[in-house]
Amino acid sequence: MKDREGTSDDNQVERLSADGIASEEVVQEFLEKYDKESQFRKFMPRTKLALLVSAIAVSFSLFHLWVAGFGALEAIKLRSVHLTFVMVLIFLLYPAHRKGMRNKPGITDWAMVALSIVTGLYMVFANEQLAMRGGLPITRDYIMGALGILVVLEAGRRALGKELPILGVLFLLYAYFGEYIPGTFGHSGFSLNRIIAHMYLGSEGIFGVALGVSATFIFLFVLFGAFLGETGMAKLINDASMSMAGTSPGGPAKVAVFASGIMGTISGSAVANVATTGAFTIPLMKNIGYKPHFAGAVEAVASTGGQLMPPVMGAAAFIMAEFLNIPYKDIMLAALIPAFLYYLAVFTMVHLEAVKTGLVGVSRDKLPIMGVVMKERGHLILPLIAIVYLLMKGVTPTFAAFYGILTAIGASFLRKTTRMSWRGLLMALEMGAKGSVGVAIATAVVGFIVGVSSLTSLGITLGDNMIAFAHGNLFATLVLTMITAIILGMGMPTTAVYIVGATIASPALLKLGIAPLAAHLFVFYFGNISNVTPPVALAAFTGAGIAGASPSRTGWAAARLASAGFLIPFIWIYSPALIAQGSLGEILLAAVTASIGIITLACAVQGYMLRTTNVIQRIFLFVAALGLIKPGLITDTVGISVLIIVFLWQRYQRNSVKAESINV
Repeated sequence: MKDREGTSDDNQVERLSADGIASEEVVQEFLEKYDKESQFRKFMPRTKLALLVSAIAVSFSLFHLWVAGFGALEAIKLRSVHLTFVMVLIFLLYPAHRKGMRNKPGITDWAMVALSIVTGLYMVFANEQLAMRGGLPITRDYIMGALGILVVLEAGRRALGKELPILGVLFLLYAYFGEYIPGTFGHSGFSLNRIIAHMYLGSEGIFGVALGVSATFIFLFVLFGAFLGETGMAKLINDASMSMAGTSPGGPAKVAVFASGIMGTISGSAVANVATTGAFTIPLMKNIGYKPHFAGAVEAVASTGGQLMPPVMGAAAFIMAEFLNIPYKDIMLAALIPAFLYYLAVFTMVHLEAVKTGLVGVSRDKLPIMGVVMKERGHLILPLIAIVYLLMKGVTPTFAAFYGILTAIGASFLRKTTRMSWRGLLMALEMGAKGSVGVAIATAVVGFIVGVSSLTSLGITLGDNMIAFAHGNLFATLVLTMITAIILGMGMPTTAVYIVGATIASPALLKLGIAPLAAHLFVFYFGNISNVTPPVALAAFTGAGIAGASPSRTGWAAARLASAGFLIPFIWIYSPALIAQGSLGEILLAAVTASIGIITLACAVQGYMLRTTNVIQRIFLFVAALGLIKPGLITDTVGISVLIIVFLWQRYQRNSVKAESINV
């Protein structure tokens, strides 16, 4: 890829486009380049291997639907079966090396499948015997545990890349060699048997809370997204968004903000969402005059925000609810205002960019008609309404997702054009299972990090040292936590970033008196924002590829568009009303003033309000934005006052220019 806009990549995308939409080949190319989870084998349809993988994936989904709706399994047994399915699919789908056998599994792959079944299901049958022995392991338990640890690490390497497994190995080495480590991080060290027992035979390592959430909430919500995809929800979202915003200045960019935000909250993957939704929105943005790097950045930022958007947020949000032992609806409500502010900032910036550069929207006669769109596909919204209603009623996410899936199937039958066929049902079951393996294996590998932290008290030690390094200063500790989350996010999935961050960074914030929900949301946000943070901004790089733009330029444009996401978490630490903590009046006032502040921030970032701003006006707008976003009488008063000054100044300048042009 050349690092200049309008070069060969741009021509390639245009050549492979049809009717303004990037081809499936282009989408798949960039998915495989930037999304490790998409680098799997593609079997020829209806071959024995393809049918075998499909059968395993469908059985995986049916097993979880049965457990959610009708069955009941002990936690350790459910997690064991869940992990077994995941590892079998990984070793069948992901080659050991990218240049390895891509068309079919080799002998090593089949050996790993056998080991996955043996070590994965061992705990289903050995758990009761272990309990009868009072939890005392025997030699066979240690052997199976050692093999199980190796198999999980290899599965993680294949599906996620080497970064997370390497981190897991480093933590295991830390547990073993603790007595040789000097200073505050040293400890007495643990034997191999103790480490294996803690990681494999207990519920604080591989089979810990994180994997438990994957086996319940996360899998079913991924499956729910697959069913929505089969019903045609994507077309409803795109058509409705085009109808609402298509004619306004820069309409396709606003469509990208709407559509990618809604699709992102369903898909849960920023990179995958950029590749799929961006195939439609990025060419449209370029066609009306947006620069390629800006078009790619808009799609990347909008897709990344989907994991921050209630009701169905990223997988890490469900794990957060378990870590904090609070209902998921509390996470959802806390994230609502920050998510709104995030998208308000992006929407305002794309509007200002359009006005500043003189862009227009799409002609009304080329857009879908909202009445027709809703008549044909409006009923597909019913599953989302059902999910929100059930979650707000206090139903567990497991049951909410289960009944959401049933509602999606039922809603599809309300019109012939959306009715799911048997083939569609099987495809949804298959794609849901395949879509869950990345998150699932990430939660298993992260179990090593969580397990070592609980075994050695590393989390507390890291928290103490982080506070000492920051000299007890809250803001400095927040900055360190932000940097940690962003760096981790450059090489690991968002879910893993959150779990690691919650383990090693959140304790420092808690010790400084920050509320647990605020601290964990802080880590969660920056784990997501890492997708659009240079130098490694995978969502932005994917958007750049589809747009035919410079990856670095697209990355920096995405970081600028996501500037609200870098600021808002700091504000709620000092003013928790932004995450719905406080009285209703405080929350509403904070939401209103922060919204005005976010619009002001967008004007400052874009350098445009009523007209192009000068340097002083831009600085004033930044000051006004900070004052308004942070709730409080004094800060709000300062923010409003400065904003009024800039507004009057800009209006005077605009009127002066108009008067001069009339005189001329």
